[in-house]
Amino acid sequence: MKTRSAALFGAAALALAIPAVAQAQESSTAPASQDWIAKSNEYTQQLMLAEAQFAPENASSNGLEQFDGKAIDLGPDLSQRYIAMEQAQRARFAAALASESDPLVKQDLQILIDSIDQSVEGTQLTDRLQLTWIDVPQFIFGSMNSALDAQIGAKRQAKALELLQRYAGLYPGSTPLTELAKARWAESLGDGKVGPYKGRVEDTLGKTETYIAGIHALFAKANIKGSDKALATLDRQLREYAEWEKANVLPKARDDFRLPPELYAFRLKQFGIDIPPEELIERARRGFYDTRTQMMALAPQVAAKFGFEKTDYPSVIAALKKDVIPNDEMETFYAGVLGQIDKMITDEKIIDVPDFPVLMRLGTPAENASQPAPHMQPPRLIGNTGERGQFVLGTGDPSAGPDAAYDDFNFKAASWTLSAHEARPGHELQFAQMVLRGVSQARALYAFNSVNAEGWGLYAEAEFMPYEPIEGQLIALQFLLLRESRAILDPMLNLGMITPAEATKWLREEVGLSVAMTKQEVDRYTFRGQGQAGSYFYGYGKLANLRIETEVALSDKFDRTAFNDFVISQGLLPLGQLADTVRSDFIPAQLAK
Repeated sequence: MKTRSAALFGAAALALAIPAVAQAQESSTAPASQDWIAKSNEYTQQLMLAEAQFAPENASSNGLEQFDGKAIDLGPDLSQRYIAMEQAQRARFAAALASESDPLVKQDLQILIDSIDQSVEGTQLTDRLQLTWIDVPQFIFGSMNSALDAQIGAKRQAKALELLQRYAGLYPGSTPLTELAKARWAESLGDGKVGPYKGRVEDTLGKTETYIAGIHALFAKANIKGSDKALATLDRQLREYAEWEKANVLPKARDDFRLPPELYAFRLKQFGIDIPPEELIERARRGFYDTRTQMMALAPQVAAKFGFEKTDYPSVIAALKKDVIPNDEMETFYAGVLGQIDKMITDEKIIDVPDFPVLMRLGTPAENASQPAPHMQPPRLIGNTGERGQFVLGTGDPSAGPDAAYDDFNFKAASWTLSAHEARPGHELQFAQMVLRGVSQARALYAFNSVNAEGWGLYAEAEFMPYEPIEGQLIALQFLLLRESRAILDPMLNLGMITPAEATKWLREEVGLSVAMTKQEVDRYTFRGQGQAGSYFYGYGKLANLRIETEVALSDKFDRTAFNDFVISQGLLPLGQLADTVRSDFIPAQLAK
């Protein structure tokens, strides 16, 4: 899933780091009887509005319309100003927590306090250990992709021109974003700090033109008049910025992809992994062994169904990949699969589903360059006026050359588990139900981490897998094998226990990934998102454990639909708090029936 809060909380990365905000108004979907939500939201809105002053693009993307057209604050002394704001908010919330009596409001106040603590810690840590380098082309493309989303309407889309002019320094009082980024780089220079990973910088340099073309395509599609001058100015600035990066950033870039140990430990915590990396590796190794054994048992059955000569799982997967879905047929094919999945979910009473279909589309070349893997683009969670999440299916990184072709998602057997994870009963349903049912703003936005989001996605795959055709089940197990490999390889790479070449060999031979997907995965572990990859396996394990604990506690009274509906109704509550809520609320309520 594409997350709204991804980067470390470094000064110049605040627009990526601050949790996305939403309209400072009552959610039209929240049940009127839940008065505690309104009270909780009053606190959350204080933090949303304060953080929106630093990262208005995030605020705009979630519906805080007064920030449409406003650009990220990359002014001097950014970290100090940001930390001062966060600490002032924390003091207010701590006082409120001490006097609050409602346990649900107290829970949300703690979520806000924890979010602030993590933001401040990350900002201080990053400032102390790293030079501040910003991938400006990718950032601007991502912002424009949100600002020109067709679902927000032409009136709001028109404000993208102001945002473009601010980025280019053409709006009164603005400074080009590239110049601000250079200034933050210079301000961060100092002894004892490390630069960005050289491979990461080289990667983005190779994508500059793709992002430029992508920005042009967004404005053309939205038919925004009067953008030619700003686009031409920005084109020149981004190309000049690339030359500046070659001259200034690359010489200070580090050859070793590994982060300073303190920073990697923080990233694990940021993503929700609260155990030592060595323990994560140990758990994942056991899981890998079990999953591989299941694949070895299932592969001969799939081979018999299709008449394949070889019966080992790598050969069977390779044979299944030959049943390719052409790109121009992808959306139609997946729409058919998604329709079948909706019916099967209902028939098997897995979870309640809404009465509207999943939105699915192919990624654009610039989107694929920014995020090559298929993902779900979440909707506005609060103040939602009908916007829906979108299942975006990547078809390969256009900047990757001959190795850009993926064969991991565009074949028929893969469509089942991929749809289950990104669409239903996975992420699309996860976010759609938050909009439909109404959750507090703290739980919708500030409780988010990769463990609680991706844990649900992988749990959803497991819930649906028994109802897939056996070839779909084999690929579901392959994807589980990948998630277990991620929890092994990401920490091993970043702890210096394995080399990228060894990780590449593992993913190609043991998991059966394409060359392109393997490169994407290793890039992910080494510079795209260090620490995040283990969150799928870890989150899934915690949810599966909670599920079985609940089954044991309820015995014959266990109702799978009720359990899954309850879990999804809690929003993105941290899994520890979710477990407490299941034990204190769900289990007693079910026993009382």
